[in-house]
Amino acid sequence: MNDMLEFESQYWQKNYVHIAGIDEVGRGCLFGDVVAAAVLLPQGLVLEGVNDSKKLSAKKRNELFDIIMEHALAVGVGFADSTVIDQVNIRQASRLAMKFALAQLPFQPDFLLVDAEQVDSEIPQLAIIKGDARSQSIAAASIVAKVTRDRLCEGEWEAKYPEYGIAVHKGYATRMHREQILTFGATPMHRKSFMRNLFVQQQQLF
Repeated sequence: MNDMLEFESQYWQKNYVHIAGIDEVGRGCLFGDVVAAAVLLPQGLVLEGVNDSKKLSAKKRNELFDIIMEHALAVGVGFADSTVIDQVNIRQASRLAMKFALAQLPFQPDFLLVDAEQVDSEIPQLAIIKGDARSQSIAAASIVAKVTRDRLCEGEWEAKYPEYGIAVHKGYATRMHREQILTFGATPMHRKSFMRNLFVQQQQLF
């Protein structure tokens, strides 16, 4: 048995046919939406190379994204923007994005495997610590979410705010990004709740 299908196999054996993996990306960014994906793969399918998106190169993620989209029975993507993040906090916003991703699936799964979180749903579910490195379904969701968010950073968001270098740092708190914020100020897509410490600690940062 493929190690990345250990959790899926347990629940397939319990007659849960359609198992969706759910994960999010962008939780630690200063800028932009947190993006979640729900991916439902065929029972028993092994996708070589699918792993935690953070462990893969951008080129490999893009290749696997196409393979996942080709083979998946269903894929849903959800978003929570900076306004929501500032209103409810990043953890709750991440859970909302996961709920939205689940709602985008064309049919309801029988069971959910979630990366270290609980989704607001009546569907039976299991939270798995480091699930994106332990479950193929969650890993596939992490890749879809990461590629989706990166493409927004490199396309729409970069075009909207070209002076911030979003395509390069993807909204994370790099030195370049912090300097751009201090030079140009925060955009409406920056997370104000993440900014407080940035300016309080700016003397230590530079």
